[in-house]
Amino acid sequence: IMFTMCYGEEDFMQAWTRFLDLNNLTDKMACLFKNLQENNEGDMQAPKGYAEGALFGDSDRFPGKVRDAPAPSWQGNHFGVFLVPQSFLESEENVKYVLESADSLGATPYYAFGGGTVSGSDQANSLSQAHRDAAFTMYFNITGDFYEKIFPKMYDLSDKTKFPPIFGSNHAGFLAMGPLKEDWTKTCPWELTFKERKEKCISFQEAIYGTELLAQLEAIKKAVDPQFIFNCANCIGNNLPEASKSPSPPAEPSPPAEPEPLDEPSGASYVSSFAAAIITTTAYLLINAV
Repeated sequence: IMFTMCYGEEDFMQAWTRFLDLNNLTDKMACLFKNLQENNEGDMQAPKGYAEGALFGDSDRFPGKVRDAPAPSWQGNHFGVFLVPQSFLESEENVKYVLESADSLGATPYYAFGGGTVSGSDQANSLSQAHRDAAFTMYFNITGDFYEKIFPKMYDLSDKTKFPPIFGSNHAGFLAMGPLKEDWTKTCPWELTFKERKEKCISFQEAIYGTELLAQLEAIKKAVDPQFIFNCANCIGNNLPEASKSPSPPAEPSPPAEPEPLDEPSGASYVSSFAAAIITTTAYLLINAV
């Protein structure tokens, strides 16, 4: 272990201490901290946030500015960080494969899954169950026999109509794709054009959310944003055919209804009423005069 960073105020640290006590981990953590102190010059003050820890140095072109990570590039990347199921690690052979892959690729497993990951949800998010059930995420070299030999051991591929979620969405490259649609044990060839990859390979979205969850998210997308005003690369619905994005055509306009008769008197009836009033007034004056 090179270093450990702890964030949070005092309340957070107290909660972390209680967690260690309840799980009988206090002694183990004390051993870890002792090891850290013996192998490091001392405790370092962790940055308060990402920006503070990613500033350009004084010798850089933009000293004091926050750097982009990863840096801008003219070429997109193909990598996909796989969700490694806990069940896959029940075999010593599989554990050995993970360790050898990490050593050969220089890829450290990413442990971002706490004890409440499986059940901690507000039921209003798109996180796949595979993400919750994973032991960790890790990058694997998929140019070899990964999809042919390892992939079927990691995931349940028995139902060929339901592709499982395999990528963690937080670390998926722009060009990441799943395997071939017709054969899930074959890598999507790099030499294919964008159009060919879209036609022949499992999409970026389906590889992250899986067939079932993606269908639900696409239905929500169409209901909430039928005009696809909010659209971005690799977002939900971005890869749908244009025909399916178009909202239903408006119904034919109904013919205008006949105007209802007004309660106000017409011009003719108004004139006749006025004439009757004059006659009545004249007769009254003549009678009084006599």
